Amino acid sequence: MRTRRKQSDVPAPDSPWSEIVPGLWMGGHEFKGPPGQLEFAVVRDQFDLVLTLLRLPGHGPDPGVEHHVWPIPDGPLDGTQLAGVMRLAQAACDALDDGRKVLVRCYHGYNRSGLVVAHALVRLGHSSDEAIRLIRTRRSPWALHNELFVEYLQTGLPTARLLEELTE
Repeated sequence: MRTRRKQSDVPAPDSPWSEIVPGLWMGGHEFKGPPGQLEFAVVRDQFDLVLTLLRLPGHGPDPGVEHHVWPIPDGPLDGTQLAGVMRLAQAACDALDDGRKVLVRCYHGYNRSGLVVAHALVRLGHSSDEAIRLIRTRRSPWALHNELFVEYLQTGLPTARLLEELTE
């Protein structure tokens, strides 16, 4: 099964987070700062809702900021994990409908956050291919380089979840 390139092959992003569509941001915990040095991306109160797929201590958000954590691997997901991804995408869409600013984050802000953001975009009316293209344009060409996650999106997360549950 195809999953992703080795982490050491993947360059850190140039920014802590990127706006994909108005109000919906995608990011990570580490990025390249001005002289090319790695820096930590720490969320304070820049966002109204933070959805975290990989939690690292000391990376925020501040107390009082709504924060949902659903740790998943950057690899094959089971039906329960896919259901959680779908719930986070729905939470992002609900927050956007309320005019709130949303950050979805993982390690680099490429794959796990990309899966949630892409599914949210599909829920908002984009095709899966449009969502993937938009994320790669706005975040990084490295976004969604996990081919399995792209397959999940092209199949549709509800269908992928059903298929995963049949094999469990």
